[in-house]
Amino acid sequence: MDPATSRTIRIGTSNIGLVGLDMALNEAASMELNQAEAMEFLYRAIQQKNYIPAAMEEKYRIALFKEYTKHLNNDKKNEEGLVLRIFGPGCVSCNGLQNLVIEVLAEMQIAADIEQIHDPDEIGRAGVLQTPALMINGKLKSSGLLPTKALIEQWVRDA
Repeated sequence: MDPATSRTIRIGTSNIGLVGLDMALNEAASMELNQAEAMEFLYRAIQQKNYIPAAMEEKYRIALFKEYTKHLNNDKKNEEGLVLRIFGPGCVSCNGLQNLVIEVLAEMQIAADIEQIHDPDEIGRAGVLQTPALMINGKLKSSGLLPTKALIEQWVRDA
């Protein structure tokens, strides 16, 4: 992957684009580091190419290690739980989709991470061509239309 490629991860309550993350993850995985070594290695590698506010250092370390763990257990994505991503510029339809998703999850009594992605670059990297779009656990389920409540419920059950 191109070293200048940025990838977004969740740090605290924000989605942050980090340059060189994929390369650092691959390098750390090849070195077979323990938890502390991996956390420090990733932090140093990311710090070289990205600005990290001093007050956020620990949150970055934790988020990077979490991403490293996901990278190592790539085939065990569902262990983390349900992750729903809603893509769109923040329009009425996008907000309607988010409200519908929250309503379905509440009725089903299921906990999930819900991310709303507004950044056009991130939307494009996810392969979304039309908004609003819904992605569940990395799989694009709808794009360019508002799905029905029953359809969202079925997708959540399948995930």
